[in-house]
Amino acid sequence: MEAATAPAPDSEQAWLEAAQTFIQETLCPAGTEPDVQLTQLVIDCVKTIWLSQGKNQGFPLPLSYSFVSVQDLKTHQNLPCCSHVSWSSNAYQAWAQEAGPSGTPLPRERLLLLGTLTDLSGDLEQECRKGDLYVKDNTGVLGCELIDLDLSWLGHLFLFPSWSYLPPPRWSSSGEGHLELLSAPVPVLPLTSSPSSLSPLSVLYPETASRLLRHRGKLRGVQPNLAGKLVRVSALVRSQKKAHFVLSLGGSSPAGSLVSVVVQIPAQLVWHRALWPGRSYVLTALRVVRIRGHCYRVWTTSPSSHLLPLRPECVRELELELDGPLLEADPPPLPAPSSSQDGDREAAPVRNSTLLSYTGKVTGVLSQPAGLYEVDGQLALCLAYQQFHSLRKVVRPGVSLELQDVHLLQSVGGGTRRPVLAPCLHGAILLRGFSCQKPETQSFHQAQGASLYEQLVWERQLGLPLYLWATKALEELACKLCPHVLRHHQLLQHSCPGNPSPGLQLLAPILDVLAPPGSSRRNAHKEILEDPHHCPLQKYTRLQTPCSFPTLATLKDQGRCRAWAAFDAKTLLPLPEASHLTSGQLNQRLSWSWLSLLPSTFHPPQILIGLLAASSHKGCLQLRDRSGSLPCLILAKHSQPISDSRLIGCLVRTEKFQLIIERNVRSTFPSCKELSMAGFIQKQQARVYIQFFLADALILPVPRPLLLSAASLAPSQTEPALPEGPPTEQSRLFLLSHKEALMKRNFGVPPGASPEVPKPILSFYVSGRWLGGTQRKEGTAWGPPEPEGDESKDRKVLLVFRGSSIRWFEFLHPGRVYRLVAPGPPTPLLFAEGGPSCVPQRPLELAGCTSCLTVRDEWTVELESSRDLPAAPDANKALPETSLADLLSGDHTNSLVSFSAEVLSRTLCEPFPAPFWTKPGTARTSRGCVKLTVAVRVADCQFPPHLDIYIKDPHLPPPLGLLPGARVYFGQLEKKISRSHNVYCCFRPSTYLQVLSFPPETSIREGVLVRARPAPHRRP
Repeated sequence: MEAATAPAPDSEQAWLEAAQTFIQETLCPAGTEPDVQLTQLVIDCVKTIWLSQGKNQGFPLPLSYSFVSVQDLKTHQNLPCCSHVSWSSNAYQAWAQEAGPSGTPLPRERLLLLGTLTDLSGDLEQECRKGDLYVKDNTGVLGCELIDLDLSWLGHLFLFPSWSYLPPPRWSSSGEGHLELLSAPVPVLPLTSSPSSLSPLSVLYPETASRLLRHRGKLRGVQPNLAGKLVRVSALVRSQKKAHFVLSLGGSSPAGSLVSVVVQIPAQLVWHRALWPGRSYVLTALRVVRIRGHCYRVWTTSPSSHLLPLRPECVRELELELDGPLLEADPPPLPAPSSSQDGDREAAPVRNSTLLSYTGKVTGVLSQPAGLYEVDGQLALCLAYQQFHSLRKVVRPGVSLELQDVHLLQSVGGGTRRPVLAPCLHGAILLRGFSCQKPETQSFHQAQGASLYEQLVWERQLGLPLYLWATKALEELACKLCPHVLRHHQLLQHSCPGNPSPGLQLLAPILDVLAPPGSSRRNAHKEILEDPHHCPLQKYTRLQTPCSFPTLATLKDQGRCRAWAAFDAKTLLPLPEASHLTSGQLNQRLSWSWLSLLPSTFHPPQILIGLLAASSHKGCLQLRDRSGSLPCLILAKHSQPISDSRLIGCLVRTEKFQLIIERNVRSTFPSCKELSMAGFIQKQQARVYIQFFLADALILPVPRPLLLSAASLAPSQTEPALPEGPPTEQSRLFLLSHKEALMKRNFGVPPGASPEVPKPILSFYVSGRWLGGTQRKEGTAWGPPEPEGDESKDRKVLLVFRGSSIRWFEFLHPGRVYRLVAPGPPTPLLFAEGGPSCVPQRPLELAGCTSCLTVRDEWTVELESSRDLPAAPDANKALPETSLADLLSGDHTNSLVSFSAEVLSRTLCEPFPAPFWTKPGTARTSRGCVKLTVAVRVADCQFPPHLDIYIKDPHLPPPLGLLPGARVYFGQLEKKISRSHNVYCCFRPSTYLQVLSFPPETSIREGVLVRARPAPHRRP
């Protein structure tokens, strides 16, 4: 390296003037005269450190360095950095290489930092001390970490020659950065040590101090001193009332007595950072107390206590006469409480964790909010069972830690494969080396959930195996639901009465079984002071993964893969039956089959979670998450469909469901002998959907601002922009009497529209009767109905749902009263005949309705549950059913029939003959139809009659849930008589269908249902 030229005098003078200004503004008391002496001491200190590197290149001052205040760091330093005024470039490069190929070293900045080292965060009272360290100047305070603290440094001004600064994340408006002091600070002013006493200090040693606790009256009015070697130090425990920690001193012999000292004076909590196991100390002015909840007496510090290094030549042992009555002996240790999650797994062996000390380097961050890290590339470290708030900012790859009295748990299960180190309150996490790596950029959602994870440990009392599984489960839920359904901070928010955490609510049914709530909370004093101590980490049971929360796309793919893996033509067509079938019959029977998968068929069992949405394109219900959507068929309970549209946008969780896979196969098997040859299968298709009962599900509302984005609604479904002020809406009640099929229909072209031939669009009709006039929103309630001109006029109405409004199809059912709500400013005659939404048509006269109302996309439909409904005698009326005699008669006059039946079988049939006007080769000439064979439900009938129901275009594909074993209500089917005098039925546009119950789980096999099948009904 070339020799540098000598610095110009002007540059040195400018640097000195800047230093003088900085020292006056940042370090001197406000309003005082310039302190020339302090300025010179600071410059001399900086010069000494600068020249100590030996390669200053002829510069007597670090002219390339500038002074920085605490406020400057907070305000302007937005990126992590480090500064090493005493290091050469080669020293920094050697240090930076420790980051390794996968890490990024902290960039070096040329900054000079001075400040007072203190344990007070600002101008606070003594009682507000919490054991933290800060660097302070006139501009503010900044939290810091220091590996080996000397208590004599507190309150003194220092130059910090080597340090790192980590700013808060950019998304954090309230968080603060922190300093890592990499080397010992250099005092600007000489440190004055207190003069040692001429006479030796009288001390007790641990063996005598331990025996003294059992003697009554020996220590009244006396506050002895205690000397010994520091064997262990507990975690610093903070509560709402007080913070404390416990240190244990021993003698020179490892087998000697240990005596514990509780430190809970606020000004002494900083001792926790100065204590170093293996060193010897003297604790002065101790006293004996009995801690509430503890069975015997312990030593504790007093406000006048001090922590001093032990120098044998400066102490002498205090001799006491210990003859006299003894107090009661220490009570025997209580039996270790069994892990709360072992209740349902009594057969699983209970294991004991191993207590050890370990020193290692952090090599990865598994989950910072959950306190999970990787150590030495092969161990997991869980810090959740301690309060590690201050370490959370420091621990990252490259940090060296010493773990004292840490629990080692192996084979914990629950998806965790590696051994886990977990310190409890009895042990300590000691920082032994800082990291040179730049921390990974942490997004907002990656930092969420710390308080919820603490709640799982400290309130729900989860053992480590269950806690590790819960953290994985919450990660799965976040991948499924965030950010489209819920924001990360909402899913992982702290749970409190009146504002429960969605994440905890989704896990609660599982946690309530494995770790029932109500168990006693952790007692910090018992956990630390008792020997052997009792803690949640002492005993554990290997956890069998209770369940998983797959994404809907994963569940759909798994179902499809299993369905085709289980497809076996020989199983679907047993040999005795298949041998009598022709090739056409054989392939027709194989063309459709189905498979039902229950959660228990997966390992581990799967739980279904998704946002309930109504599709504006298909008219069906869907569960949605971040990966996609899955159609679903939902019943409120047995024989009761869902009618409340408020379920849209709610989060649904259920452990009981059926994953249905309908398989469609196009094959060319010549005979039953070739059924095992997959080459004859030409095409495979599958329809996958879910069916479950709402009574078996947990329903969680989602905040309204997220509802629209979560449901991925089309723009036409969202509410239009309304003027400022209270929302204005108007509505009208109607009683639904009949709902027609959802199918593609033709609609006329309005005048002035495009001359192109319109395509059929998906739609359905609803007929009913208005109940009262239009109502307007008054605050949060509906006002009185507007009077109608002619009360005697028939109020029958036909509602047309098309476009996005078909999303209401699954919620509309005969016999229910609904409210049709139109947002926006009041519009006269909006729901009345001749209004802007009414479209008079000739078919209405044939249907007996006075008006036809097209439901707009932005309108909503609500189930009316108010008790103040106007008189509606047909409300909640049972569904009409045709008598058995009329159903089976050969009379053509009653061509529309309605009945409930159980589906026995379902097959694909050859297509019906095409109408003569259909052109050959079109889709209508080649598409087949579906035949359902059903057993009509008849009271007191041992052998119910069987009927065939045919479904063809435009009703294909058939509605969800038409599976063998399901019970279904069919309304307004068209009855027909075959040439062989058999009665059968066909779907028509006015047909209403409602699944009443799902196939029973006990009778489901591979695509078939175990049933005896009588011959079809023939007319006598």
